[in-house]
Amino acid sequence: MANELRFKTARDLFMACPAVSRDMVARPTEQPSIEFCRALLAGRVPEEAITFCAYLLPERAAVWWAHECLSHLTVLLDRRDQELLALVRDWVSEPDSAHHRAEVSKAAAGMPPTTPAVWIALAAGWHGNSAAMETSAVSALQPAARAVSAGVLAGLARVALEDRFSVLSAFVEMGIQMAEIEALRQSADAN
Repeated sequence: MANELRFKTARDLFMACPAVSRDMVARPTEQPSIEFCRALLAGRVPEEAITFCAYLLPERAAVWWAHECLSHLTVLLDRRDQELLALVRDWVSEPDSAHHRAEVSKAAAGMPPTTPAVWIALAAGWHGNSAAMETSAVSALQPAARAVSAGVLAGLARVALEDRFSVLSAFVEMGIQMAEIEALRQSADAN
């Protein structure tokens, strides 16, 4: 499965998305992406596995992954964050809908990026907005990946310290599973 990921190795991801070098202390290796991600999780700064997943996943999948992560933390989120998550859910189900894009963008723009769901809503609002970004599809995902990472990490920061690593591990494993599913889907679409 790892051979079908869009970034076969950690170095491939770092080369395609230079912004990840500014978001992580870990240096890339020739390890397959999934192995590298799990090594990050077992390493000195396990939170970097969240950041790596945010860049590893295609943009829409990354937003969905972040939505799913935060959905497991709803008791730690306020009403406004929960409302934003509902808008993100609607956008993911119909990302080409101008209505959903406008709702997510308007809601995110009306709030400072200080809560987990605002970051995820910003990532959804940036999806495909190439007017403000470079034309390369990989370059366009970098601000969204950074926002996804910030949102998931902000949610994780609300988890009790004694539970944090188990929640972090579950989020990373969910991200890895989503990357593998996306690889299968893209492989099937190519055939």
